[in-house]
Amino acid sequence: MSNLLDGVWDKIKKTPYKKRVLMVTIALAIGTLSILFTTRMSRMLQHKEMNEMALWSYAMERMGESTHNDPLIFQVVHNQNIPYIMLDESGRVEKSHLIPEGVVHNPDRRMKLIIKLSRQNTPIEITTPRGSRYILFYGNSALLDWLILFPYVQLAVVAIFVFFAFMTFRTTKQDEQNRVWIGLAKETAHQLGTPISSLMGWLEYLRSQGVSEDAIGEMNKDLQRLVKVANRFGKIGSETELSDANLGEVVGDCVLYFRTRIPRKVSLDYNGLAIAPIKVMMNAALFEWVVENLLKNALDALQGVGNIRVTLSESDEWAYIDVSDTGKGIPKSNWKKIFEPGFTTKTRGWGLGLSLSKRIIEEYHKGHIAVTESEVGKGTTIRISVRKSDN
Repeated sequence: MSNLLDGVWDKIKKTPYKKRVLMVTIALAIGTLSILFTTRMSRMLQHKEMNEMALWSYAMERMGESTHNDPLIFQVVHNQNIPYIMLDESGRVEKSHLIPEGVVHNPDRRMKLIIKLSRQNTPIEITTPRGSRYILFYGNSALLDWLILFPYVQLAVVAIFVFFAFMTFRTTKQDEQNRVWIGLAKETAHQLGTPISSLMGWLEYLRSQGVSEDAIGEMNKDLQRLVKVANRFGKIGSETELSDANLGEVVGDCVLYFRTRIPRKVSLDYNGLAIAPIKVMMNAALFEWVVENLLKNALDALQGVGNIRVTLSESDEWAYIDVSDTGKGIPKSNWKKIFEPGFTTKTRGWGLGLSLSKRIIEEYHKGHIAVTESEVGKGTTIRISVRKSDN
């Protein structure tokens, strides 16, 4: 059964989008028609049962109590499995059908049943030729009850179908978008390969021309950073391998790289190199990407003046990296939105940095990333939480 469902699911996902929409539309139309048809059938059966009980009541009024033993009338009423109870003028049970004996002989339970039957069908008053008066309370047959309930079951089935169809379309659309971004990332990594190789050659040429080793060293750092960027893009969509690493050193490399490239009026503080090593399972190249994204966003928020503070801390099971700035801050309504693809407050930018960071931390490293504190005009703190590997 599981293999069958998996096969159906795969076929649905491989079906073109327009055809899937048509399939859902047809399914909804069939479901709606089925519900209308079932509802109409239940109403027809209800009228049929009402007519049968009215016929029996009419026969009693014309022929008297002898109708109890009339084979034709007995067959019309009893073969339809219609539950009923008939009381005389004093409230005594004259006759009942498909009513449990425990209900018939228990006044309280009998009264509850009579109220229930009265809500289902209007009671019928019967006056026989001898002047005897009775009240007939009757309900719906089991078949009618099922038919009345069936449209709701169909609605539930249609709702479940629509829900799964929606989730399928949503997942398929996300998969298509992911394939586009993965293809774009890998193509970017491929395209960067040629200029990187060329720049390496140019560095060797400058070194042979006696250019200052300090200048060549700084240029080489930027080139190696470009190699890392290309490597990161190449890892998007591939199987991510995690290895045991010192969190303080990985974050420290990012901080040291940025310190020589930030404006003079911006200070960048870091406590990670002064504390005991914290071991974490990570993909260092991707994790550095996340830290760099947070540092770049902090720099943008400062607009050339202020302080950035990177703080490592830990609990028994978790390690935390807090990146705080004294910049313009984020309204609380946007604390979650900043991690959505395409959301940005910058005049230039695609709004992908933090959304990629969220995916790297949560999907690849099984951690968390969120805004923990922010106030407009005072600054922001974003925290990364990852599990320690030494527990």
